[in-house]
Amino acid sequence: MKTYQVDENGYYGEFGGAYVPEILHQCVEDLRNTYLKVLESASFKEEFDQLLRDYVGRPSPLYLAKRLSKRYGCKIYLKREDLNHTGAHKINNTIGQILLARRMGKKRIIAETGAGQHGVATATVCALMDMECVVYMGKTDVERQHANVQKMEMLGATVVPVTSGNMTLKDATNEAIRDWCCHPSDTYYIIGSTVGPHPYPDMVARLQSVISAEIKRQLLEQEGRDHPDYLIACVGGGSNAAGTIYHFIDDERVKIVLAEAGGLGITSGKSAATIQLGKKGIIHGARTLVMQNEDGQIEEPYSISAGLDYPGIGPIHANLYTTRRARILAVNDDEALAAAFELTRLEGIIPALESAHALGALAKVDFKPEDVVVLTVSGRGDKDMDTYIKHKMA
Repeated sequence: MKTYQVDENGYYGEFGGAYVPEILHQCVEDLRNTYLKVLESASFKEEFDQLLRDYVGRPSPLYLAKRLSKRYGCKIYLKREDLNHTGAHKINNTIGQILLARRMGKKRIIAETGAGQHGVATATVCALMDMECVVYMGKTDVERQHANVQKMEMLGATVVPVTSGNMTLKDATNEAIRDWCCHPSDTYYIIGSTVGPHPYPDMVARLQSVISAEIKRQLLEQEGRDHPDYLIACVGGGSNAAGTIYHFIDDERVKIVLAEAGGLGITSGKSAATIQLGKKGIIHGARTLVMQNEDGQIEEPYSISAGLDYPGIGPIHANLYTTRRARILAVNDDEALAAAFELTRLEGIIPALESAHALGALAKVDFKPEDVVVLTVSGRGDKDMDTYIKHKMA
């Protein structure tokens, strides 16, 4: 049977793989040889499920948004990842990875973060498990996401502002990889998205697949069927999207729509629309679509959303695009802001700017009245209030 999941060599079609410096080869190989044994073991599943239930607060609700549905002429359910502990989907992955790190005997955790949600989720599980935590964050993001920086520090993490490049997510990832190269034996790198060398994209997708497993059960309960007509999510590196589609990826009845950050517009030179603008290349250990110039140098991405301005995309999503399994739409800053205010006014839910891009895709799809649509609200908007207020005043 044709599958869009990863193959045994760590590739999604032509994308993926593990392109790492020699010093990290053993770390990545150890992880590759260990992760499935651990993730599929009864003791891991029991501890992971118990923490997701009692600590994170899962299952997250699947909420029928009646006023939003009326606005777009179909039936829209919101998967409420914003209601998780720490305010986003990121905690699903960090709990799973720290349990794995502990079983691998690692003592020190590093992470990269853009919007800060992955940083907060990593700092949270490190506090829970009593482990040292260092989070790399671009200086630009430190300034625009200061509330999350304060949370990480309160949780006991060391936040390292990165001043290279344009001081955002790509640069934070570069620094985290450098750190890992210097401390390969005792350090575990919790990657926050479906990016990086194999097995990270597959491992993160598996840990986030709790989202689609719940959607299946909840739809059956509420609609009498276990699949929607459409799944919609925002995509930067792509972990909430991968989790949303995981159990539906090979079900061709389900249409997949992913929203990437158009920034000021695809042709503006200020965009993070990797799928529309990217060419095949290697970034952070994986072959995928990358925003790059003729010489293969990374182009700096831009988005109003700190969590989506990444110049690559998870290999899983690059493959979904090239095989036409998913439709990828670029949603620009203004469209995302308008969608965030619309959801807030219609449903009383303030979404994260990342999730607002998914909401911005609704106006670009022609729905039929009988269509059942599930859209993942990946995070809540507390961290983006400064941006929202600024643009409301403008």
